[in-house]
Formats: sequence, C-alpha cells, structure tokens
Amino acid sequence: MTQRRDTFHATSSTRVGTAIALFTRDLRVDDNPVLIAAQRAGAAVVPLFVVDEHILARFGAPNRACFLAAALSELDTELRSLGSHLVIRRGDTVTEADRVADEIGADSVHVAADVSAYSVRRAERLRTRLARRDCALHTYDTSITAAAPGALRPAGGRDHFAVFTPYFRRWVDEYRRDALARPRLLRTPPVAGDRLPVADDICSGPTSPLLSVGGATTGRKLLREWVSTSISDYDFRGDALDADATSHLSPYLHFGCLSPVQILEATDLSTVGGLAFARQLAWRDFHHQLLAARPRAAWQDYRSRAVVWRADPDAVTAWQQGRTGIPVVDAGMRQLLAQGWMPGRARLIAASFLTKSLGIDWRVGARHFLRWLVDADLANNQLNWQWVAGTGTDTRPNRTLNPLRQAIRFDPEGEYVRRWVPELATLPGASIHRPWRQHIDNATYPAPICEFAGM
Repeated sequence: MTQRRDTFHATSSTRVGTAIALFTRDLRVDDNPVLIAAQRAGAAVVPLFVVDEHILARFGAPNRACFLAAALSELDTELRSLGSHLVIRRGDTVTEADRVADEIGADSVHVAADVSAYSVRRAERLRTRLARRDCALHTYDTSITAAAPGALRPAGGRDHFAVFTPYFRRWVDEYRRDALARPRLLRTPPVAGDRLPVADDICSGPTSPLLSVGGATTGRKLLREWVSTSISDYDFRGDALDADATSHLSPYLHFGCLSPVQILEATDLSTVGGLAFARQLAWRDFHHQLLAARPRAAWQDYRSRAVVWRADPDAVTAWQQGRTGIPVVDAGMRQLLAQGWMPGRARLIAASFLTKSLGIDWRVGARHFLRWLVDADLANNQLNWQWVAGTGTDTRPNRTLNPLRQAIRFDPEGEYVRRWVPELATLPGASIHRPWRQHIDNATYPAPICEFAGM
C-alpha cells in the first residue's frame, strides 16, 4: 500500500507587511497550513480567534464551550512559546477579522477552508470585505481534512462519492501532504483583544459531570499513547463496548487540536489495526466531501424516502434520558449525558433505535447529539444520522440494528451496561440485557418501550 504525499506550499514566500492567521477549527501550531502560510506571507503575524456569536446562537453547547476554552488556553500557551499570543475577539467573524486587518494594516488573511454552508458564506463575505482595503484572503483545504473535499471524484462526472467503499479505495492511496513543523518564532505586533474566555463566556448551561477537555498539548499526548498501546487491536476491539477500545481523539479532531494528517503520519497503515483506524478518518473525510457538495444535507434528507416519522414526545424523552427499558440503548445515552461522548458503536445502536425502532425523525436525534456531544461535527453528526436513518448514503437503507443482538455481540458479559446502568449491576453476565426476564421492578428500571425479536 502506497502512502504518497504532496508537500504543502504557501501562497507566498515573500515576507512583507503583516498577515493574520484566522483560527477556526484548527486550534494548533503543529501541522497548521494557515499559520505556516501566514508566517511565510508576513514579516509579522497576528494569530486571531473570534468567538462567533452567530455560531453560538445556532450551535452553542456548554460541553463544547468547556472544550473550546481549554483548547484556546493551550493554543495561547504554545503561541507564547513561539514569542506570540492568541488575540481574542467576540462577535461576527467577518466583522472582527476585517477590523483587525484595518487596525494593523494587514496585507493578507489566512484561514482553513470548511464545508458547512455558513463557513462557505463566511469566506465569501470576508473575501469581499477585505478586498475593499486591498487585503487578500487565502483558504487552505487540507487543514481540517486529510483529503480536500472535492479532490476525489468518481468516474462519470459526479461531483462527489455517494458510496464509501470506492471512496476509501481512492482515499487510502491518494497523495497526501507531509505534516508541517511548527514555526520556530512568530513576531506579533500589539493588537487589542479580549481575555481568554472561560466556558461560561462562550456558552453557559449544564455540562456533563465527567467531561474531559484539552487542547493541542493534551491531544498529542493522547495520540502518542494511542499508537503505542491500543491501535494494534483496533480492528477487532474497536466496536467492543465493554473494552473502551476507541481512541477518544474525536474532540481533538473536531476542534483541530490535532490534524488528520498528524494522526495518519503516526499511524502504521501497513498493520490491520492501523488501517482499520485510518478507515474512520476516511469516513470523516467522506462526510465532509458529501456536505461540501450537498450543503442542505445538514438538515434535509440526502435521499428522500417514503417515511412518515412519528411524533412521540414521551418516547423521545425516555430515549434522551436513558430510560427506554433497553439496557444497551440506555447505557449509551447515559454515557452521553455523563461524559459528553459515546463510542461509535453505541451511537449507531442509539440512532437506529430512535429512527428505525421508534420511527422518530433523525433530526430529533441529531439535535440532541449536537447539544451534548463534545465532538459534534456538523458533517459527521448529521450524515451519520442520515446513514442510520436510511435517508443518507447507506446502500441498505432499510437496515435495522436489533439492540439485543448488538448487546450480545458487543457487550457479551454486560460490562458496558453494568457501568452506565448501575441499577442493573447485580444481574449476572448477559442476563443484564434482558432485565424483564429477571423480574426487575419497573420502579427500579422501566419496562421496554418497544419490542424486538429475541426478547
């Protein structure tokens, strides 16, 4: 298997004037095309992050606010080690970036390209605004994803891959750039900015009590531990709910504390475990290229189906609270509330239960995940939900995951359920997955809200 790579090239090698490195979902100094390009373009660089009130109004979530605050703090610490610091502004990203450009007389602004409709409009607005003062905007495709959205296209003229497997075949052998070293030194002129925000400055509200947060420094440590200890088993243990055998790197990818290129360089794709892990990164790129081509898929069905979704507020509440009476579903949903995170297999089980078993609109589940998941990424969250619901790219749209069979397969002794549904902890072994057979009082644990084969 080849791992050919392209070398990153900045837009300019002549260092004159001042450049702005506008951070968005790339909160790191290592392997950051935006920061390197800004350094190459300007004799001085202003690292800027805007707490975007538009994004917070639509997608603000207290768990992600906690993670973001920690990530910004670690980014500022690393920038200070380079002789710089992070400039914080709050408001509309376009307005604030333009103001900073005016204040320092910037010649160029550099930002990671992103795929959401809002991100695309933001770049267009910023380019137009900056042009009025003869300041150029440069965007970089391989900062958030390993492969640029739109770079891989199927034969026949389509603008994106709609099926994952052929995409993965192309993706795994595609040229990728080398990871970029951090700058050795940055010179930053005096610029007014706000203090580093704490979580409540970003978005207040209840958070998950067991939430883990961090930034680039923490993320690199987790990556080193992952590739040195657990990745070799990922191909056969990654879905094991009782093993907790996933990398937990997804929040660091979401906020760009780690880049996918960094992770791929640390991953040995010649091993079965490494390739299986890389496949998950490819799914992430796959969803980004899909959303780039079909921005409305964030909230509209990618593929229309003759489905009439049910309205059942009581069932939705039971699902959200982990009180459905189906232990493996409830375990995942309680872990979500407790940690702001859940393993991929638990997400699939919970999503299939809501959409296929209860017949509830996938958008209801997607909104709940966006509220609590610390790694909730618009492309991955929405399009994974659509895949499960049968409105997305699954080639078997009627696929339904039986939660009992899933539980027996991926939590055979019930350890995952025992961890998150403690009122059932005394039930031995796999019997925990069928508490209704053990005469558990419904006041202790609810009866199932729907039935499945094998009950």
